[in-house]
Amino acid sequence: MNKLTTLGWLALALIVAGSLLGLFVLPADALQGEVQRLLYVHVPMAWAMMLAFFIVFLMSILYLVQRKLKWDLLAVSAAELGVLGAVLTLILGSLWARPTWGIWWTWDPRITTTALLVPIYTGYLVVRSMTEDPDQRARWSAVIGLIGFVQVPIVYLSVFWWRSLHQPPSSPRSMASAFGLVMLLGFAAYTIAFTYLWLRRYRVAATELGLELSGPEDEGFNGV
Repeated sequence: MNKLTTLGWLALALIVAGSLLGLFVLPADALQGEVQRLLYVHVPMAWAMMLAFFIVFLMSILYLVQRKLKWDLLAVSAAELGVLGAVLTLILGSLWARPTWGIWWTWDPRITTTALLVPIYTGYLVVRSMTEDPDQRARWSAVIGLIGFVQVPIVYLSVFWWRSLHQPPSSPRSMASAFGLVMLLGFAAYTIAFTYLWLRRYRVAATELGLELSGPEDEGFNGV
Protein backbone atom coordinates (compact mmCIF):
# COMPACT_ATOMS: atom_id res chain seq x y z
CA MET A 1 0.00 0.00 0.00
CA ASN A 2 1.56 3.31 -1.08
CA LYS A 3 1.52 6.53 0.94
CA LEU A 4 -1.26 8.12 -1.09
CA THR A 5 -3.56 5.13 -0.63
CA THR A 6 -2.81 5.17 3.10
CA LEU A 7 -3.74 8.85 3.17
CA GLY A 8 -7.05 8.04 1.50
CA TRP A 9 -7.92 5.35 4.02
CA LEU A 10 -6.97 7.66 6.88
CA ALA A 11 -9.26 10.37 5.50
CA LEU A 12 -12.13 7.90 5.16
CA ALA A 13 -11.63 6.62 8.71
CA LEU A 14 -11.62 10.13 10.17
CA ILE A 15 -14.71 11.18 8.20
CA VAL A 16 -16.61 8.08 9.35
CA ALA A 17 -15.49 8.59 12.96
CA GLY A 18 -16.47 12.27 12.93
CA SER A 19 -19.82 11.51 11.28
CA LEU A 20 -20.68 8.82 13.82
CA LEU A 21 -19.76 11.07 16.73
CA GLY A 22 -21.65 14.04 15.31
CA LEU A 23 -24.76 12.07 14.34
CA PHE A 24 -25.13 9.53 17.13
CA VAL A 25 -22.95 10.38 20.13
CA LEU A 26 -23.21 14.12 20.71
CA PRO A 27 -26.60 15.42 21.90
CA ALA A 28 -28.74 17.56 19.62
CA ASP A 29 -28.47 21.32 20.00
CA ALA A 30 -30.87 22.77 22.59
CA LEU A 31 -32.11 25.50 20.21
CA GLN A 32 -31.72 24.16 16.67
CA GLY A 33 -32.33 20.49 17.39
CA GLU A 34 -31.15 17.72 15.11
CA VAL A 35 -30.44 19.97 12.11
CA GLN A 36 -27.48 21.46 13.98
CA ARG A 37 -25.59 18.24 13.27
CA LEU A 38 -25.00 19.56 9.74
CA LEU A 39 -22.48 21.88 11.39
CA TYR A 40 -19.96 19.03 11.56
CA VAL A 41 -19.98 18.68 7.77
CA HIS A 42 -20.90 22.15 6.54
CA VAL A 43 -18.11 24.07 8.28
CA PRO A 44 -15.25 21.64 7.47
CA MET A 45 -16.47 21.49 3.87
CA ALA A 46 -16.32 25.29 3.67
CA TRP A 47 -12.80 25.16 5.12
CA ALA A 48 -11.70 22.61 2.50
CA MET A 49 -13.19 24.83 -0.22
CA MET A 50 -11.18 27.84 0.93
CA LEU A 51 -8.04 25.72 1.26
CA ALA A 52 -8.49 24.57 -2.33
CA PHE A 53 -8.76 28.11 -3.66
CA PHE A 54 -5.77 29.24 -1.60
CA ILE A 55 -3.74 26.46 -3.22
CA VAL A 56 -4.89 27.65 -6.66
CA PHE A 57 -3.62 31.11 -5.71
CA LEU A 58 -0.29 29.79 -4.42
CA MET A 59 0.31 27.44 -7.37
CA SER A 60 -0.56 30.26 -9.78
CA ILE A 61 2.16 32.42 -8.25
CA LEU A 62 4.66 29.58 -8.47
CA TYR A 63 3.81 28.99 -12.12
CA LEU A 64 4.23 32.66 -13.06
CA VAL A 65 7.59 32.74 -11.27
CA GLN A 66 9.04 29.42 -12.42
CA ARG A 67 7.02 28.66 -15.59
CA LYS A 68 6.81 24.96 -14.72
CA LEU A 69 3.66 23.19 -15.83
CA LYS A 70 3.51 21.03 -12.72
CA TRP A 71 2.38 24.11 -10.75
CA ASP A 72 -0.42 24.64 -13.26
CA LEU A 73 -1.50 21.03 -12.89
CA LEU A 74 -1.55 21.33 -9.12
CA ALA A 75 -3.57 24.54 -9.44
CA VAL A 76 -6.25 23.14 -11.74
CA SER A 77 -6.54 19.98 -9.64
CA ALA A 78 -7.28 22.14 -6.60
CA ALA A 79 -9.66 24.38 -8.57
CA GLU A 80 -11.83 21.42 -9.58
CA LEU A 81 -12.12 20.30 -5.96
CA GLY A 82 -12.75 23.87 -4.85
CA VAL A 83 -15.72 24.26 -7.19
CA LEU A 84 -17.13 20.95 -5.98
CA GLY A 85 -16.59 22.05 -2.38
CA ALA A 86 -18.32 25.39 -3.01
CA VAL A 87 -21.39 23.68 -4.50
CA LEU A 88 -21.59 21.19 -1.62
CA THR A 89 -21.12 23.99 0.93
CA LEU A 90 -24.07 25.87 -0.59
CA ILE A 91 -26.24 22.76 -0.68
CA LEU A 92 -25.49 21.91 2.95
CA GLY A 93 -26.12 25.52 3.91
CA SER A 94 -29.51 25.45 2.21
CA LEU A 95 -30.44 22.24 4.05
CA TRP A 96 -29.54 23.98 7.29
CA ALA A 97 -31.24 27.26 6.40
CA ARG A 98 -34.68 25.81 5.63
CA PRO A 99 -35.53 24.63 9.17
CA THR A 100 -33.61 27.38 11.01
CA TRP A 101 -34.34 30.48 8.88
CA GLY A 102 -37.52 29.23 7.23
CA ILE A 103 -36.16 29.66 3.70
CA TRP A 104 -33.95 27.66 1.35
CA TRP A 105 -32.08 30.65 -0.01
CA THR A 106 -31.57 34.27 0.94
CA TRP A 107 -29.19 36.90 -0.42
CA ASP A 108 -27.22 36.90 2.79
CA PRO A 109 -23.69 38.37 2.33
CA ARG A 110 -21.93 35.12 3.31
CA ILE A 111 -24.12 33.03 1.02
CA THR A 112 -23.91 35.47 -1.89
CA THR A 113 -20.14 35.87 -1.73
CA THR A 114 -19.70 32.11 -1.50
CA ALA A 115 -22.01 31.58 -4.47
CA LEU A 116 -19.89 33.98 -6.54
CA LEU A 117 -16.94 31.63 -6.14
CA VAL A 118 -18.70 29.06 -8.33
CA PRO A 119 -18.85 31.14 -11.56
CA ILE A 120 -15.40 32.63 -10.89
CA TYR A 121 -13.64 29.28 -10.68
CA THR A 122 -15.90 27.61 -13.21
CA GLY A 123 -14.73 30.37 -15.54
CA TYR A 124 -11.17 29.45 -14.58
CA LEU A 125 -11.83 25.91 -15.77
CA VAL A 126 -13.69 27.00 -18.91
CA VAL A 127 -10.87 29.31 -20.02
CA ARG A 128 -8.52 26.34 -20.01
CA SER A 129 -10.54 24.74 -22.80
CA MET A 130 -10.09 27.78 -25.05
CA THR A 131 -6.53 26.94 -26.08
CA GLU A 132 -4.56 23.77 -26.76
CA ASP A 133 -1.21 25.40 -25.95
CA PRO A 134 -0.26 24.15 -22.43
CA ASP A 135 1.86 27.21 -21.64
CA GLN A 136 -0.74 29.70 -22.80
CA ARG A 137 -3.41 27.76 -20.93
CA ALA A 138 -1.29 27.86 -17.80
CA ARG A 139 -0.64 31.61 -18.10
CA TRP A 140 -4.31 32.47 -18.57
CA SER A 141 -5.29 30.22 -15.69
CA ALA A 142 -2.64 31.64 -13.38
CA VAL A 143 -3.85 35.20 -13.95
CA ILE A 144 -7.44 34.21 -13.21
CA GLY A 145 -6.26 32.21 -10.20
CA LEU A 146 -4.60 35.31 -8.77
CA ILE A 147 -7.48 37.70 -9.46
CA GLY A 148 -10.21 35.25 -8.46
CA PHE A 149 -8.68 34.64 -5.04
CA VAL A 150 -9.66 38.18 -4.01
CA GLN A 151 -13.17 36.79 -3.51
CA VAL A 152 -12.04 34.27 -0.86
CA PRO A 153 -11.14 36.73 1.93
CA ILE A 154 -14.31 38.65 1.05
CA VAL A 155 -16.30 35.50 1.88
CA TYR A 156 -14.57 35.24 5.25
CA LEU A 157 -14.91 38.93 6.10
CA SER A 158 -18.49 39.30 4.84
CA VAL A 159 -19.97 38.63 8.29
CA PHE A 160 -17.89 41.49 9.72
CA TRP A 161 -18.46 43.97 6.91
CA TRP A 162 -22.21 43.56 6.38
CA ARG A 163 -25.24 42.61 8.45
CA SER A 164 -25.55 38.87 8.07
CA LEU A 165 -27.66 36.00 9.30
CA HIS A 166 -24.39 34.15 9.84
CA GLN A 167 -22.63 34.70 13.11
CA PRO A 168 -18.90 35.54 13.11
CA PRO A 169 -16.60 32.50 13.07
CA SER A 170 -16.20 30.67 16.36
CA SER A 171 -13.07 28.85 17.45
CA PRO A 172 -13.60 25.17 18.32
CA ARG A 173 -11.90 26.00 21.62
CA SER A 174 -14.80 28.30 22.47
CA MET A 175 -17.30 25.44 22.18
CA ALA A 176 -18.10 22.81 24.76
CA SER A 177 -15.21 20.35 24.89
CA ALA A 178 -16.95 17.44 23.12
CA PHE A 179 -18.40 19.65 20.40
CA GLY A 180 -15.05 21.36 19.85
CA LEU A 181 -13.19 18.05 19.58
CA VAL A 182 -15.61 16.72 16.97
CA MET A 183 -15.30 19.96 15.03
CA LEU A 184 -11.50 19.73 15.09
CA LEU A 185 -11.78 16.11 13.97
CA GLY A 186 -13.91 17.30 11.04
CA PHE A 187 -11.34 19.90 10.03
CA ALA A 188 -8.58 17.28 10.14
CA ALA A 189 -10.65 14.73 8.23
CA TYR A 190 -11.65 17.05 5.41
CA THR A 191 -8.16 18.52 5.13
CA ILE A 192 -6.68 15.05 4.70
CA ALA A 193 -9.47 14.04 2.32
CA PHE A 194 -8.84 17.14 0.22
CA THR A 195 -5.10 16.42 0.17
CA TYR A 196 -5.72 12.85 -0.99
CA LEU A 197 -8.13 13.84 -3.76
CA TRP A 198 -5.92 16.74 -4.83
CA LEU A 199 -2.80 14.60 -5.23
CA ARG A 200 -4.80 11.83 -6.92
CA ARG A 201 -6.26 14.32 -9.40
CA TYR A 202 -2.80 15.79 -9.99
CA ARG A 203 -1.48 12.37 -11.00
CA VAL A 204 -4.29 12.00 -13.50
CA ALA A 205 -3.68 15.52 -14.85
CA ALA A 206 0.04 14.82 -15.19
CA THR A 207 -0.69 11.65 -17.15
CA GLU A 208 -3.11 13.54 -19.41
CA LEU A 209 -0.52 16.25 -20.08
CA GLY A 210 2.15 13.65 -20.77
CA LEU A 211 -0.09 12.12 -23.43
CA GLU A 212 -0.92 15.57 -24.80
CA LEU A 213 2.76 16.38 -25.18
CA SER A 214 3.51 12.88 -26.53
CA GLY A 215 5.93 12.22 -23.67
CA PRO A 216 6.70 13.57 -20.20
CA GLU A 217 10.18 14.77 -21.10
CA ASP A 218 8.99 17.84 -23.02
CA GLU A 219 10.32 21.20 -21.88
CA GLY A 220 8.50 22.69 -18.91
CA PHE A 221 7.00 19.42 -17.68
CA ASN A 222 8.72 17.50 -14.91
CA GLY A 223 6.33 14.58 -14.61
CA VAL A 224 4.68 13.34 -11.44
